Amino acid sequence: MIRALAPLAALLALTGCGLQPIYAGGSNGVVARGLAQIDIAQIPGDEGWLMRNALSDRLGRGANGGGSAYRLDVVLDDQLEGLGLLTDDTIGRERRTLRARYQLVDLTTDTIIVDATAGSDAGIDVVGSEYATIAAEQTALENLTQEVADQIVVRLTRTLREQAR
Repeated sequence: MIRALAPLAALLALTGCGLQPIYAGGSNGVVARGLAQIDIAQIPGDEGWLMRNALSDRLGRGANGGGSAYRLDVVLDDQLEGLGLLTDDTIGRERRTLRARYQLVDLTTDTIIVDATAGSDAGIDVVGSEYATIAAEQTALENLTQEVADQIVVRLTRTLREQAR
């Protein structure tokens, strides 16, 4: 009998803790509508194009059909450095680092709501084929862009959720 009531008691305790789903209400929820109202400013460079597309995909831009309430400004710093010298003094490994400084601006008051950074890095093996190395560098950039975009969206989601309370 006690074993049967224990999960029920745990469920009741959980409902009283105040936890609420971030995306409560689905696409009509406060957070989803707020994310869809973020206009992403142009970001220069190839990495900027990749980042802007990744952010647009995650924010659901245009899903609500309304105007913009926020602007997201992003400045990227993409670094590629050689590591690990081989016996013939050639580089055997590279590290690609992508950092983003971003600001979420409320367009009605022109105030900065979020001013933060996000970043990630990846290791790349330098092989005998120059084509393979360039392809690995590009793949690393694409993957890093996705990771950094995820970090940015998580932070924006938390901020919009806190404002909705």
